[in-house]
Amino acid sequence: MSKIPQEPSQVPKQADPDGEYLDLWGSGGYEVGDVEAIEADGAGVGTVARSAHKKRKWPKIFLSALLVAVLLVVGVLFYYFRSVTTALNGIRRDPNLMPDQAAVQPIQPGKPINFVLMGTDNRAGVSGARSDSLIVAQLSGDREHLCLVSFLRDMWVTIPANKVVQKDSKAKINAAYSWGGPALTIKTLQNLTGVQMDHAVIIDFPGFVSLTDEIGGVTVYNSQAGSMEGESFSQGNITLSGERALKYVRERKDLANGDLDRAARQRAVITAILEKSMSGDVISNPKKFNQVLQVYSKNTTVDAGLTPANIRKIATSLRLKDNSSIVQVQAPISGFGKSKDGQAYDIVDEQGLAELSSALKDGRMADYVANHPQ
Repeated sequence: MSKIPQEPSQVPKQADPDGEYLDLWGSGGYEVGDVEAIEADGAGVGTVARSAHKKRKWPKIFLSALLVAVLLVVGVLFYYFRSVTTALNGIRRDPNLMPDQAAVQPIQPGKPINFVLMGTDNRAGVSGARSDSLIVAQLSGDREHLCLVSFLRDMWVTIPANKVVQKDSKAKINAAYSWGGPALTIKTLQNLTGVQMDHAVIIDFPGFVSLTDEIGGVTVYNSQAGSMEGESFSQGNITLSGERALKYVRERKDLANGDLDRAARQRAVITAILEKSMSGDVISNPKKFNQVLQVYSKNTTVDAGLTPANIRKIATSLRLKDNSSIVQVQAPISGFGKSKDGQAYDIVDEQGLAELSSALKDGRMADYVANHPQ
């Protein structure tokens, strides 16, 4: 067996391909087995020295790659956080949306959250705006389901006394918005159902047009052909955006079930908007993610209780999987009537509404939907 040198000075230096001299001792010399391996394969001292040099380099390369990856992740997270913060801070907040903002309770884990979604016909050149679409969106306590409950705008209900009509009076529910804005509308809903509403989100016609345009449109299944103001909607899957989308959700006169079918269309479009906004393509793409947040920021108004912190808290608790997690429900009516002054209206199904209200109040909408297929 060859002798193993005992001192670094006894071993010649071997130049590597880069012109650098390698210390054949490394950081402590070679073991007997190393030298035997050198002799066995005839590689020579220089080959093993270069191998040892590479072994010493690979941890540095690995750590450098890891550092780059960490910096990239941190950069993306920072971009997401900045985008979210900018958009959330930019949302219009109106302290007068809720009838009593002080009555709104903090978000409790495991408890349902009730949002009132209002689409209003407020637009340039039109006075006396009304709520053209009225939906209670209940997010389940486990945050796995979102239930959209439509209240037809022509439902004949009792509207509380207000500055315009100074006593409780019967009228179509959308008159509440005209007489007292979102706050009176929400108060009317609370009186009608006995359910406390937690938050409100408002979007007007121009906002809806902009929203559907900027997210690139949505695709829905249209169960019956129809038309409105020069726009035709064929039966089957159709893609909607901008003014065309607005006309689609407002059409009712040539639909088989009038306002009922219109409300169903509105729920379908809202479901499609939510699904597209929360899709993997959006969430995983920082640019798209930022664009969608900016669209919502520009086109919606929320109550003062939906602070950036509360919105983040709700968003991070969501467990919605896909559009099957969003359920659509129609508040029940029992028929149609006509007021003394000739207004055609929808008659509230009192018993059916009591069942719905109980399910909303107790967080049992899954049971309600199972027992009342739509």
